Amino acid sequence: MSEVVIDLISGGLLLGGGLIGVLGALGVLRFPDFYSRLHAAGMTDTLCALMIIAGLIMQTGLSLLTLKLALILLFLLFTAPTATHALARAALSDGVQPTQDSQTAPPNDHHGSENESSNT
Repeated sequence: MSEVVIDLISGGLLLGGGLIGVLGALGVLRFPDFYSRLHAAGMTDTLCALMIIAGLIMQTGLSLLTLKLALILLFLLFTAPTATHALARAALSDGVQPTQDSQTAPPNDHHGSENESSNT
């Protein structure tokens, strides 16, 4: 009975990690600028690896392979966010600016200045 529960939880983690990986790839394709694409790739890369490796650890049980998977996970949890941060800093120092959507950009106050000049 407990083996069935472990298989279900492990399968859920593996499927969830795969789904998050696909959603992250979709975000990389659909987001408008470099920084939002980098955010989608970095966040999903870390969570996807965490869920997939956690599912694999549950499948292997307690063995040497579990230790190896845990070390791989620890390595990924340190290097993936660091690499994302380094890419963002390199892009910023190279002059890559984030794009601003017209819906999120602050409104310009040109209408108020035109009304003031026409009233004089």
